[in-house]
Parts: sequence; structure tokens; C-alpha cells
Amino acid sequence: MIVASAVVPGPASVVVDASALAAVLFAEPAGALMQEKLRDTRLIAPALLPFELASIYAKKCRRYPKDVGLLQRQWQWLRALALDLHGVDFDAVVRLALQHRLTPYDASYLWLALDQNLPLATLDTQLEAAWKSIA
Repeated sequence: MIVASAVVPGPASVVVDASALAAVLFAEPAGALMQEKLRDTRLIAPALLPFELASIYAKKCRRYPKDVGLLQRQWQWLRALALDLHGVDFDAVVRLALQHRLTPYDASYLWLALDQNLPLATLDTQLEAAWKSIA
């Protein structure tokens, strides 16, 4: 007799961009809603994500020098995240960027979501519009 074993699905996966993760990381107004959306998901992103987040962090430190201690604690949270970082097809990214009037940075998230057949979590309205036009 053959007994089928139960398949227990893993966490859902989502491609997350810097705008979405920064909102959560730095407790921005849309952060609570995005945190709920990302809860219990496997976070996937292009390998450029940490660089974009580092840029946002540095800008916030310069803009809010009195809050550097808080910003540092928020920044440390990023190290606790299990991010699944991927390379991208640069030629395809440039084509998407030109087609949808995106930066190549934003087009990298779009390309990865399409390549992996996954939803995209973003707060960037232009990237969201491009995603909705394709997905």
C-alpha cells in the first residue's frame, strides 16, 4: 500500500523592494501595513537591496542627526532578516526599465518578480503600476 505523505507548504514568498522594507525598518507611516503584508513570508530581492537600504539609512542619519541612536537600532533589525538575494539579467532589466520608464534599480525588482513568478511588495507607485500592467 502506498501512503501519500502530507505536503506542508513553506512560507509564501514575495519580492520586496527597498521602499517597502525601509518603511518597515524605519517605522515610516506605511510601515505597519507593509509589515503585516510581509509577515510570515520569505523575502526575496535583487542583490542591490542592501545597498539601497544603506543609502536610505545614511540619508536619514544626515537628515535627523538627533535620531541617530534610534536609526542605528532600526538599522540593526535588517541583520536579523533572512533575505534571499538574487542576481538579475541586466539586459532584461534595462529593457524593462526603458519599456516602463523605471530606473534600472526599480526594474530589477520587477524583473525578479516576473522571473520567479512571485508577487511584488512595493510602495513605489511607478513600480507598482508597471507590475500591475504586466502581472
